[in-house]
Amino acid sequence: MIAHHAGGIPLHNSPLHNTAGPSRSAQSSGRKIAALIALVAVVSAAFVFGPGMLTSRPGDGYANQGELVETVRAAFVEYWSSGVQAFSPSLESAVDYWMRYHVAKAVIAVILLTVLLALGRMLKASFVNAGPLTAGKKLAFVSAGGLVTLLAMFSSVLVMANVQGVVAPFSSLISMLPVAQADGALGETVGQVRQQLAQSTGTGNQQSPVLELMISDFARYHVAMAVIALIAAVLSLTVAVVVWVRFARTARSDRRARLGLGSIGLLIALFTLGLIVVGVANTGTAADPAPALAAFFDGGL
Repeated sequence: MIAHHAGGIPLHNSPLHNTAGPSRSAQSSGRKIAALIALVAVVSAAFVFGPGMLTSRPGDGYANQGELVETVRAAFVEYWSSGVQAFSPSLESAVDYWMRYHVAKAVIAVILLTVLLALGRMLKASFVNAGPLTAGKKLAFVSAGGLVTLLAMFSSVLVMANVQGVVAPFSSLISMLPVAQADGALGETVGQVRQQLAQSTGTGNQQSPVLELMISDFARYHVAMAVIALIAAVLSLTVAVVVWVRFARTARSDRRARLGLGSIGLLIALFTLGLIVVGVANTGTAADPAPALAAFFDGGL
């Protein structure tokens, strides 16, 4: 009896037993959250530094952004002077590299988004299941949850932008050209592009083969974002509906859960609205890409 009851008090009913379980659970949850935060930092660093290291090769002229811009500058001038739609070898090499670069970025961004979603779920569970909290700790939990939600949204945008770069790497690449400060051969080329774009809207004016490809690829660039934004908006709207349904079904007495769901639901709803605006804007540009391309070469984008 003594061995089983420890002086007449059953061990499974003792205060030590009741507090040890929740304490261990809280410690385990804290360790998991810390591990996920560390993983977010590692993946974020990989997003910044990894793609260039993974996709560039020694001597290809893409070691850093400055070298890439100079390579693209020379390749674009050569391509425009050729007068044919087929990419010159130097430009084709740069476009291939840029596509690989965006593939790497998109994959890493998806990983980052996945980790952030896991961190968000862990924070929500810890907040809902935590014991009594001071006002300061409640604010800290809500702030952390909001920050993670915003970071997840930003990661979604990174995924979208890099998928767009994979679909239309040429337009993405020439967007790096310093057209506003163009001089020398590039300045002369940009002037010719501007002149042809200005004339392209006139009746009976024929476009050069290079300009035709530039306009069609620019349209594809914006079609890609319009489709991506539409898909993302549908997914985001679905998540928002699920969150608000859970909010409505949560008892009013469970203020902590309602606060978390309401905050996240509001952020997701605003994000969905932003995606719709992006989708509509890119649809309009894709329908008539020449003015937007002209605005870029005028230094307006």
